[in-house]
Amino acid sequence: MPLTLLIADDHPMFRGALLHALATLLVDGKALEAGSHSAMEAVLAKGEHIDMVLLDLTMPGAMGFSSLLWLRGEHPDIPVLVVSSNDHPRNVRRAQQFGAAGFVSKSAPAEVLRDAVQTVMGGGTAFIGARSERSEDDAKLAARLASLTPQQFRVLMLLAEGLLNKQIAAELGLAENTVKIHVTAVLSKLECRSRTQAAVLVKSLDLDEGVEGSHPG
Repeated sequence: MPLTLLIADDHPMFRGALLHALATLLVDGKALEAGSHSAMEAVLAKGEHIDMVLLDLTMPGAMGFSSLLWLRGEHPDIPVLVVSSNDHPRNVRRAQQFGAAGFVSKSAPAEVLRDAVQTVMGGGTAFIGARSERSEDDAKLAARLASLTPQQFRVLMLLAEGLLNKQIAAELGLAENTVKIHVTAVLSKLECRSRTQAAVLVKSLDLDEGVEGSHPG
């Protein structure tokens, strides 16, 4: 069956490099592209069948692992392969904890990427050199975030940026009272007592610093 991939990365040149590396796997298939979290949402909202998402962790509109958690909550049937330059061991372990099917460093050879895609498409996982360490805190955080609706997730991301209800309403095209209702629901689901506490929780999704000489991605 032809393969359909969604490459979500904000660097057009790197998206092109991924397409080149995966050309042999896409002879009869195709790759869709998104350069931000909102663009990824828009592609997925069209309802086209997608076999896998190749996800960068630092796109516009994303905070650390937020896009991965959103994908696992809203599209649990689509496997996600994280492709990031920030391959700090804890980031790899957290990607695994938060539901990714694999993690490949952007510095990995093309054959490693192809092998990872094929492994995940075969129902396996591809975490190169990762040790399995389960964190109960991460598991609880993932469950809470997965309970948010897509609109509540958007409200949370804007709230974490320090926007007021009026500003969030303008950004999302909602009535201010509707935003207030969403904020109340978000705080309740996340078991947060204040907007500041919710923002701190989102901040905890940030990536650990990568190995020396790497750049965020």
